[in-house]
Amino acid sequence: MTSILTNVAAMSALQTLRSISGSLEDTQNRVSSGYRVAEAKDNAAYWSIATTMRSDNKALSAVSDALGLGAAKVDTAYSAMDSAIDIVSEIKAKLVAATENGVDKTKIQDEISQLQQQLLSVAQSASFSGENWVAGNTTKSVVSSFVRDSNGQVSVQTTQYVLDDASDGNVLFGVDSTGGIDTSTGIIGTSTGTIGSIFEMDITSFTPDDINDALTAVEGGLSALTKAASQLGSISTRIDLQESFVSSLSDSIDSGVGRLVDADMEEESSKLTALQTQQQLAIQSLSIANSSAQNVLTLFKG
Repeated sequence: MTSILTNVAAMSALQTLRSISGSLEDTQNRVSSGYRVAEAKDNAAYWSIATTMRSDNKALSAVSDALGLGAAKVDTAYSAMDSAIDIVSEIKAKLVAATENGVDKTKIQDEISQLQQQLLSVAQSASFSGENWVAGNTTKSVVSSFVRDSNGQVSVQTTQYVLDDASDGNVLFGVDSTGGIDTSTGIIGTSTGTIGSIFEMDITSFTPDDINDALTAVEGGLSALTKAASQLGSISTRIDLQESFVSSLSDSIDSGVGRLVDADMEEESSKLTALQTQQQLAIQSLSIANSSAQNVLTLFKG
């Protein structure tokens, strides 16, 4: 039955066209954005996971920056400690030279005094971003990682480094109550017996026994400096490893999120072509269905 009031064929064709147009719009959005899941309405579960992981990845980026800052601090301290080892080795060589008979200890002391002042200069200048890891008696820390546990709780992990200003500690000098360098503490500043500290010793009037004691003290200082440098080197290695891990973890998260929400461009391209063809056919079908009502007019022609 043909009716001029209700065109069932046109209604059906219109519904088909609407469905195809909706699918075509979705496909075009995927192609233009590159996302299969761009909004929560596309897939609430995947969108939620992807959003959380993207947030964590931003935090990991901040951790990577913090690791870089921590590495710079440790590298600065290591360079200072390495330089101090060279300087104390020079002092050791001067003491050995002073054991020779007839040597002018005053001139040797002049050289030692310059080396002692250089040690102080190294300790004063070994600061990065306001932190000095070779002078002090506090605890330093660097960010090492960002962790999300199985309960969804997040935390930032740090690596601690305790500054010890004892004679066998890990700093050149300690600091006083005002924050200034205390030249009477630390590996270089702590006094050893009657010869004083490495920083304050004056060999001008030393006896052979005193020089031997000084050599013993300097050797002990070198041992402590080497140990401190090793500790800094270990922390530097750990930071480097953590930086590499954070970078790999960030890439893995990006890859995982991509698998959840990225569109398959080859598939979407094929869908787009097919839907465009279907849309053209649906438009033609609707045009044919609408024109059927016009054919009724021929029934009334005489």
